[in-house]
Amino acid sequence: MSRAGRAGRLPVILTIILSLMLMVMPLPDWAMPFRPDWVALTLIYWAMMLPRTWSVGTAWLIGIVLDVAQGTILGQHALALCFIVFITVRFHLLMRVFPMQQLTVTVFAILALYQFVLFWINGVAGVDAPLVNYWGPVISGALFWPVVSLLFSGVRQRVQHGR
Repeated sequence: MSRAGRAGRLPVILTIILSLMLMVMPLPDWAMPFRPDWVALTLIYWAMMLPRTWSVGTAWLIGIVLDVAQGTILGQHALALCFIVFITVRFHLLMRVFPMQQLTVTVFAILALYQFVLFWINGVAGVDAPLVNYWGPVISGALFWPVVSLLFSGVRQRVQHGR
């Protein structure tokens, strides 16, 4: 791989590491159910903008890391992240031209699918959790999506222009 290729991947890797850190950062008990799913938001953005580089394999590896970091069922987040990244890659050309309001609604739907897969896996495994633990991240993630998208757009522009 060329030096430019490695340098272009570094900012994306740093955003993924930052999102993993935000997911394991302690929060007060009242705020825990409303923590946005930073990893899912990050992977949705990069899968939409750079689908050939950051795709389902990346989602699987990051999902395994997230499962280990959070102490959940091994493979739970990996499967759910693979599912939403596959959908994002499949429709990335369409999603790129959406206006921000429509893209935010689309991201809301993708995050709801992500939480549904987690809910389903927890149900099969017999893990019980209140519904706010599933809907809180979906709502807060959709609210934070415009900010995340704007920040990552700046990162992507700087990488593409070599600054």
